[in-house]
Amino acid sequence: MHIEPFGLERWFAEYEHEADIMLAESGIRSLPASRFDTDPGDLGYVIPTDGDPDLRADIADRYDREADEVLFTVGTQEANFLAFLSLLGADASSSRPRGDGHAVVVTPTYQALHAVPEAVGEVTRVSLEPPTWELEVDAVADAIRPDTRIIVLNNPNNPTGRYHPLERVEALYDLAADNDAYLLCDEVYRLLADDPLPPVASLGPHGLSTTSLTKAYGLAGTRFGWLVGDREVIEAAWTWKDYTTISPSIFGQHVAKQALGEQEDDILDENRALAAAHRDRVREFVDAHGLEWYDPVGVNGFVTIPDGFENGTEFCRTVVEEESVVLAPGDLFGFEDYFRIGYGLPTEELEEGLERVSRVIG
Repeated sequence: MHIEPFGLERWFAEYEHEADIMLAESGIRSLPASRFDTDPGDLGYVIPTDGDPDLRADIADRYDREADEVLFTVGTQEANFLAFLSLLGADASSSRPRGDGHAVVVTPTYQALHAVPEAVGEVTRVSLEPPTWELEVDAVADAIRPDTRIIVLNNPNNPTGRYHPLERVEALYDLAADNDAYLLCDEVYRLLADDPLPPVASLGPHGLSTTSLTKAYGLAGTRFGWLVGDREVIEAAWTWKDYTTISPSIFGQHVAKQALGEQEDDILDENRALAAAHRDRVREFVDAHGLEWYDPVGVNGFVTIPDGFENGTEFCRTVVEEESVVLAPGDLFGFEDYFRIGYGLPTEELEEGLERVSRVIG
C-alpha cells in the first residue's frame, strides 16, 4: 500500500506551531471543557467497543436506522478510513481480491477522501469547477464503472463551502443504488447550515453518513465520530476497527452524551450564529480587496488569490512569514489560484488575522 503525504497536514506542521493566528482552521472555535462533566468514571475501554448501545440507538434514530447500523469512531477521519477499507479492500467474509474496488470521488475535497481510496483501490475524480462549484450529476454517472463500489461526496464541501442541493444528492444516491454501490457523504458541516439537508444514510440502504463532534459542535478534542449505514458495511468496518483504535474514547463518548443531549440545541444555535456573523465579516474582506468566492456554508471559504502572486502557495507563504497568519494554499486542493480561509475561530482572532492579511495584500 502506498499513500500520498497529507499535503495540508504537512503545511500545518511547518507553520502552525509558531504562527500567531490560525486562519486556516476548518472547524468552529473550541468549547471549554468546563461546560461539561468530564469524569467518565474508570478509564477503561468503551464496552462494547463499537460504542454504548443506548447512545448508538439515539444517534441511529436521527438517520432512521437501527443501533447496529452505527459504529462509533475516533473522529470522522477514522469513520471514512474504515468505510474505505471495508468497501475497497478485502475483508474476511469476502471473496473479492484485495484492492479490486473502484471509487468515484467529487473534488476538490479533504485530501483523505481521495488519498485513502487511492491507496486501497482505484479512484476516478470528478471535479467541481469555479466559480459556482456546481455538482454535475452526469459527470459522476460517466465516471461509474462496473467495479465501482462507492461514490464519495463532502457536503457542505471543504474547501469551497458549496452546499449541494437535495435533488443533486438524491440523484447521486440513485446512481449508487442503480449500480449496486454506496454513496458515502462526509457531513461534518451539515448542522452548521440554517436548514440542514437530511443525512445521506437516511435516504435508503445505499447511503452512508460520516460525521463527528468536531466541526459543528466545537469539540475536536473529544475525537468522537460515527459511521452510519448498511449493517454489512458497519460489521466490516468494526472488524477493521479492531486493528486500529479498538474502541472510541471513553472521554469522547461521555462528553458526546451531553453535547448530543440537553446541551445540543444551545451549542448548535451558538455555533450557527458565530459562523453566520463571521461569514459576513469575511465577505466584507473579500469584497474590499476585489477578491472572489462562492458564498459558503460551514466555516470555510475558497478565495481567489490577490494580483501579484504566482499561486496560492506563494501568497500563503508570504502571509505566514510576514504576518504570522496561517492560510491554506489552494494548490493543496488542486486549484492554485485560490486559498482556503477558515472563519470559525474566536472573533478577536479573526479580526486580527484579517487585518494582517490585508496588510500583505496592500
